Amino acid sequence: MENLTNINVIKDIFERHGFSFSKALGQNFLINPSVCPRIAEMGNAAEGWGVLEIGTGVGVLTHELAKRADKVVAVEIDSRLIPILEETLAEHDNVTVINEDVMKADLNAIIKEHFSGLKVAVCANLPYYITSPIIMMLLESRLPIESVTVMVQKEAGKRLCAEMGTRDTGAVTAAVRYYAEPKLLFNVSRGSFMPAPNVDSCVIRLDVKKEPAVKTEDEQFYFRVVRGAFSQRRKNMCNSLSSAMGIPKSEVAEAIRAAGLPESVRPEQVQLEDFARVANELKKLSE
Repeated sequence: MENLTNINVIKDIFERHGFSFSKALGQNFLINPSVCPRIAEMGNAAEGWGVLEIGTGVGVLTHELAKRADKVVAVEIDSRLIPILEETLAEHDNVTVINEDVMKADLNAIIKEHFSGLKVAVCANLPYYITSPIIMMLLESRLPIESVTVMVQKEAGKRLCAEMGTRDTGAVTAAVRYYAEPKLLFNVSRGSFMPAPNVDSCVIRLDVKKEPAVKTEDEQFYFRVVRGAFSQRRKNMCNSLSSAMGIPKSEVAEAIRAAGLPESVRPEQVQLEDFARVANELKKLSE
């Protein structure tokens, strides 16, 4: 296939297929030729691996993944892209394209059917508006995957990869680090896309842990505490938790002290182990 990062080639393909960009789907296609090979190389596309790709565009990343991995399954929501992909990926007999919404697809069944005997990685260039929901769905589903390598908005990547106990930490940071070890791989300028978005991007990789980072007595309650703690960032953790969870401030303060933290501690100063202790102490008080 001709160079799929060449603007004239892309325009010709779109014109022949009567395709136009969908703002609703947040479509921005890569035209920087150096980006997708790097994502594939750093995203575990290799011999002995199967790659689940989310969102294909015209197949630029899919092409690079297919050159390296044993098998690629691409889940694409936009049915208008399917005939385009049949053309652009025709040379690869190890690619299967599934026209489905990844948030509704049975990914466990897809992995079981297509990746038997292979280690599995996820790679994606995600629309900004649905970055966190897709990442959390992938992690919370506890799929048999080794890593998730994604292109995200630069600011989102900063939060997702932040170290616990720093100013950039948020609820999504704590949630990601519960399931995986995040790493910022490289930045991607807005000029690397067509049409160009209003912000820069970055590529991150989440290496999925075999076991959660901390042990909790009630995982669902633990995440309620994490979300509650960050729900009002200008307040300390005690006030935020009391307000978000409807628990008397005196009980929250007692749980925070019992967890070995000062009552005035702010959520961005707290480690995962601290959240687990606070959650366990609050759970005891509510029983």
